Amino acid sequence: MGQRKPIANKTILIVEDEAILRFDLVDFFEHAGWRVFEATNAESAIELLDRHREIGAVLTDVNMPGSMDGLALAHHVRGRYPPTVLFVVSGNVPLDSEDLPVRTAFMPKPFDPHRLLRELEAASL
Repeated sequence: MGQRKPIANKTILIVEDEAILRFDLVDFFEHAGWRVFEATNAESAIELLDRHREIGAVLTDVNMPGSMDGLALAHHVRGRYPPTVLFVVSGNVPLDSEDLPVRTAFMPKPFDPHRLLRELEAASL
């Protein structure tokens, strides 16, 4: 199955159904030197992860349309791609650490993208 090396190539998948927020995050990470993939739901995210094994980090919102929310996506990613750096964000759903997969960070919305970048790069070393 899809185990991969720890992130070293600064490649992130942003899974967010709110277009403006997704566009802002894509722009922010691209300007920071990251290669960015984007998806609006978990199903599209899984397809991208299966096609692009170089994705080393996933940032997902909890509330999304489709058959799987962002929390279920995070559990799927952790099970299928264990080394992936995971960040789960939400403005509506407070999550406890026991709700999250192991080695997953939670950030409430709104969040500071600079802080997210610092934490992501620290986790990626």
